[in-house]
Amino acid sequence: MIYLDAGATSFHKPPEVSRAVLRAMNTCANPGRGGYEAAAAASRTVYACREAAAGLFDCLPEQVVLTTSCTHGLNIAIHSLVRPGSRVVVSGFEHNAVTRPLHALQAQIVVAGRKLFNWEDTLAVFGQALDAGAEAAVFTHVSNVFGYILPVEQMAAMCRERGIPFILDAAQSAGSLPVELNRLGADFIAMPGHKGLLGPQGTGLLLCAGEVRPLLYGGTGSASIMQEMPEDLPERLEPGTLNVPGYGGLTQGLRYVKRRGVDRIFREEHRNLERCVAGLKRLGLEVFAGEHQAATVSFRTEGDCEEGAALLAKQGFAVRAGLHCAPFAHESAGTLDTGTIRVSFGCGVTPGQTEAFLRAASKLSLDRR
Repeated sequence: MIYLDAGATSFHKPPEVSRAVLRAMNTCANPGRGGYEAAAAASRTVYACREAAAGLFDCLPEQVVLTTSCTHGLNIAIHSLVRPGSRVVVSGFEHNAVTRPLHALQAQIVVAGRKLFNWEDTLAVFGQALDAGAEAAVFTHVSNVFGYILPVEQMAAMCRERGIPFILDAAQSAGSLPVELNRLGADFIAMPGHKGLLGPQGTGLLLCAGEVRPLLYGGTGSASIMQEMPEDLPERLEPGTLNVPGYGGLTQGLRYVKRRGVDRIFREEHRNLERCVAGLKRLGLEVFAGEHQAATVSFRTEGDCEEGAALLAKQGFAVRAGLHCAPFAHESAGTLDTGTIRVSFGCGVTPGQTEAFLRAASKLSLDRR
């Protein structure tokens, strides 16, 4: 199988990741739940993950909250910032991990910036929406459907200038683009451990600079006499037993990204993107590509996108078709009725594999609707 679905999860991990998972399973007990060596080893493993994340994302270890996923982190952040009925500005390319929690809170969701790969439109409409009044903003760094890299530094500056707290969804950018909590001035940045950071599934990170509200309540191994959650981070947001083996593996993924460098990772992935986009266009397929694009591209054929993806799967290529849990993004691009076939490149994809994919894609015909 040639794996081209890194937008869903990284599939081929560095070998040190799986070794670290196994080592933690064999040596670690429950962090903070005892003074014996196995419990201490668990605490060291967890803290090493916080340290590795802090070094990569411009924050302090205690600002790194360990979550089960990016979705988990976004829910914590949204419930910390947003009250029922609040007016919240989002981009036109958000994932359901952002929009569904807002909908559940009955927030007034203002969608700002619908034009794909167009920074001028995104910034102009986003600024207008903030000026009309907002209690908070939430925006993705990179569209999981189209790879559109939003102008998040400028959007962050707009929020800071107006005193509006904001959350960055770094699900598709952490590990391949710079993500810096203090420099952006974000209240929260959420990310998965299993995508660009190459860690195991069931792991995630929430970087916290704003005021937090617990989403879950329970034991933390500290301040046990209290019936309220501890005030200090990260314990305030981490009730229950942590996924120690998962975070052991994530630590190695973070270190791998640090060694290789996010700039190098982006360049390697982007070369595959450029080759893929050019090849798909030569085939006459409808390709969604432009400036400010990460290593993800969507395209349409004349047939059903799910059938197209199934045809590619039969030839040994893993891609994803449909709406990608992001109806707002598809609505913005005009693909809500059809969905798209998405190709997303991760670490380790070779130019030869990209060319092999293009040969397989040549069996898909032009969308002539």
